[in-house]
Amino acid sequence: MSVEGRVWLFGDDINTDLIIPGRYLDNYDPAHLAAHAMEGVDKDFAKKVREGDVIVAGRDFGCGSSREQAVIALKQAGVHAIVAKSFARIFYRNAINLGLPAIVSPDASEIFSDGEVVSLDIGSMVLSSEDGSRRAKLLQIPQRAREILDSGGLIENIKARLREGRSSL
Repeated sequence: MSVEGRVWLFGDDINTDLIIPGRYLDNYDPAHLAAHAMEGVDKDFAKKVREGDVIVAGRDFGCGSSREQAVIALKQAGVHAIVAKSFARIFYRNAINLGLPAIVSPDASEIFSDGEVVSLDIGSMVLSSEDGSRRAKLLQIPQRAREILDSGGLIENIKARLREGRSSL
């Protein structure tokens, strides 16, 4: 799976309240959540983000509460993947389970600039500049997490495994 999109560059400690402020959790409709995605950091993000864009961030992306709505907001807004130095554990699992790639990279946030176009190939785990001259090191997604992502999320993965007659999940 490969996508081209713009980089949205964010720093360290982007918590779930910055991703989807708590005041918008009165309505769990994905479109409503997407309309307020990243509002705590960039009030215009939801208006400017496009399908296929990639968030590139520093350490501890998704820290704070365990709200799944943070992932739903980003995915519904059009974010194709999040590449960060590290993720809060629960956010990472929520992203994988909801089918949004969360990829660890020790150097992407130093290599790419906000707004530049990049190409992300999840199959080969390569994030590169539009002209291919710069590449970030991406760590492999664990095999089971990769299977879940390839299925489109945990629910779809479980359905597929049950259709195949595999009893161990």
